[in-house]
Amino acid sequence: MTRVSELMTRGVRTLSPSDSVALAAQAMDELDIGSVPVCDGQRLMGMVTDRDIVLRVVAQKLSLETAVSDVMSKDVKWCTDSDNVETVMDEMAGYQIRRMPVVDGDRRLVGMLSLGDAAAKGDAGKAGDTLNIISQPAEPDRSKQSAASGPAGGGAS
Repeated sequence: MTRVSELMTRGVRTLSPSDSVALAAQAMDELDIGSVPVCDGQRLMGMVTDRDIVLRVVAQKLSLETAVSDVMSKDVKWCTDSDNVETVMDEMAGYQIRRMPVVDGDRRLVGMLSLGDAAAKGDAGKAGDTLNIISQPAEPDRSKQSAASGPAGGGAS
């Protein structure tokens, strides 16, 4: 049985709750990532994603100085470093997420487990199966369309 601690990435870049979304976007750009854990000290509080910034800041015309705590996803799914990788990957498939924060017993962030970690260092087949489940197309919620939605394109008129 492979443990999360054997595959996870350590030394993860984090943000504090008071950091600005501009700083979050800059960190994502510099590191070529789409999400950053938000920690109060070492304790995991949430995750801020590029999607959080687009939907909760840009689309709402908020300031780029808005604190990440105001826009981060707070209901974060996480695992521990002693968890079984296969079980965690099943959870990732169920939640449709590609990376999961890894915490210790005091909920202090100790790393991240990504499908890439699992594919490169573990069971590539299981990682592929998980990615296939996560990548299933979703039905968009069109009940709250704004004027920005516009008509669907891409076809002949």
